[in-house]
Amino acid sequence: MSAYSHVPADTGEAARDLQDRVARLAAAVFIMAAVMGIASIATHVATASAAMENGGVAHEILHVAALMPALLVWLRCRGKLMPTPIVELIDAALTIAACLLYAMMGMSAPSSLSVAFSVPLAMSYTLLGRSILVPSSFRRTLVISAAGAAPTIVYFKTEGVSAAFNQSPESGRVFVLFGTVWCAFAVLAAAANSRQLYGLRARIREIGKLGQYTLETKIGEGGMGAVYRATHAMLRRPAAIKLLAKDRASEKDQARFEREVQLTSTLTHPNTIAIFDYGRTADGVFYYVMEYLDGLDLDKLIKQHGALEPARAIHILAQVCGALSEAHARHLIHRDIKPANIVLTDRADEPDVVKVVDFGLVKTLAADATESRSDAITGTPMYLSPEAITTPEAVDERTDIYALGAVAYFLLAGHDVFSGETVVEVLSRHMLQEPQPPSTHLAKPLPPDLEKLVLQCLAKDPAERPASASLLRDSLLACEEAPRYNRAEALSWWREYREKSDVGDSTTASPSPATMAVDLRGRSSPPTVATRVD
Repeated sequence: MSAYSHVPADTGEAARDLQDRVARLAAAVFIMAAVMGIASIATHVATASAAMENGGVAHEILHVAALMPALLVWLRCRGKLMPTPIVELIDAALTIAACLLYAMMGMSAPSSLSVAFSVPLAMSYTLLGRSILVPSSFRRTLVISAAGAAPTIVYFKTEGVSAAFNQSPESGRVFVLFGTVWCAFAVLAAAANSRQLYGLRARIREIGKLGQYTLETKIGEGGMGAVYRATHAMLRRPAAIKLLAKDRASEKDQARFEREVQLTSTLTHPNTIAIFDYGRTADGVFYYVMEYLDGLDLDKLIKQHGALEPARAIHILAQVCGALSEAHARHLIHRDIKPANIVLTDRADEPDVVKVVDFGLVKTLAADATESRSDAITGTPMYLSPEAITTPEAVDERTDIYALGAVAYFLLAGHDVFSGETVVEVLSRHMLQEPQPPSTHLAKPLPPDLEKLVLQCLAKDPAERPASASLLRDSLLACEEAPRYNRAEALSWWREYREKSDVGDSTTASPSPATMAVDLRGRSSPPTVATRVD
C-alpha cells in the first residue's frame, strides 16, 4: 500500500486501479476457460465414450471462443488508460459474455453429470470472482450478475439436463428449481460481497477528506511528499494539497515542512504560489493547501517543446524576478530555483503566467530567525552557484540570481549550463569552468544583450552578477527583444496546448532533477552526498 493511507479510493489513480482490476478479472476468466478446455480434451482422450460426450467440433469452438474475449480484455486493459465508463462497460460485457459461453458449452454437449455441474460452477466462480476483484455497487453487481446467471437458468431448463439423470417430468421441474436457486444464491452472494467492499471504499473516501477538501488526482511526488489535486466542498474550487510522506515523519522533516508553509504564506507576489491552509490529517500526516496550477513546469516545457524564443523567455524570467524580489526583500533566499520549480500557466486571456513553487529549501537572512542547518550544500547540482558549493553558510540573494541565470540558459539553449556523468563533475564545472555562450547550442545566434546578461548572472564572483532580482528584471525588460513578446502567439500556443491536454493529464509533474544535500560536517573526510527529489 501507499505511504499515503488516507488517499481516497476514488482519485484519478483509482481509474488506473479499476482498469487493472478488470484486467485481473479477464485473466481469471481466461484461466478458467482454459482449464475447462483442457479438461474437455483430456476427457476426450481418456475415455472411449468421450467422443459422444464431448459434443464435437462446435463444443471445441466454444471453448476457444470463451478464451478470446478474456484475452482481448486483458490485453486492452493493460494498455493506455481508458475513461471509467468504458472500463465499466467492458467489465459488464466480459462477465455476461463469459457466463453466456459457459451455458452454450453446456448446451452444445450431450448432457452428463460433469457438464450439469461444471456450468453453474463456472458461472458462480466468475460472478464471485468479479465481486472480489472489481469495485462495484450492490445494485450494479446485482444487475450484472443477474444478466450473467440468466443463460445458466436457461441451460437448466433444457430437456437434456433432466434426461441426463433419467428423471420424470416432475423430477425434472424440481431439478430446474434447484438450478434456479443455485443461480439466485450466486447472484445475491456476489452482490452482497460487492456491497461490503464498496462500503469499505466509501469509508476510505471519507477518510481521504482533509477538512473541507477532498483529494482527487495525484499530480506530483517528490522526496518530501506528494501533491494531489483537491476540491473544496463548499466553494467547488480546485486546490493542490501537499502531504508529507509518512516515511519522512521525523521531527526534523516535519519542522522543515511546516517552515516551508509558514515562510511561503508570508509572500503575496502574484508570481509566487499562494498558500490557503495547512494542518494535520486524522492520522497525524502534515499537509498544506495551495492554489492549483493547471499548466506545466519549465523543465517539462523545454523537454517537450524545445528552446524558447528570446522574447518569450524574457517575459517568463521577468516574472520570476518579481517573485524573487519580494522574497529577497523579506530576507528569504529560495536556494532551489530550477525549471521544475517554476510553473507556467495561463489566466483567462493572460498567457504565460509564472508561479514560483517549492520553498522547502528557503533560507532566511534575518538575524533572529531560526534556520535550518547552514553547513550543508542544498539545491540542485545543475543550478548551484559556486559559493553555494564552497561556502553554503554564506549564500545570499545572488545565489538565486546565479540559479535564475542557469534557468535562463536552459530556456534559451534547451541545454543545461554544465552537465557531467557524476554530481562531483557537475559541481566542479560550476566552480572552475566558464560556461559556453548559450547560442553555441543553437543553429542561430541569440541577441547579444540578452546573452551577455545571462552570462553575467553566471559569473563565478557574486559581485559581478546583477546586484538584485529587481535590477535583473529591469535589465531583462531593457533588452532589445523584450517588446517583441507576442501575446497573440502565446494565446494561440495555450489554446493548442489545452486541446492536446484534453487527451492526457497535463498537470502530472514530470521527474525533475534531483535536489542534493551534501553533509559538510567533518570536512577533513570526503563529503557524503545524498540526493532527493522535492
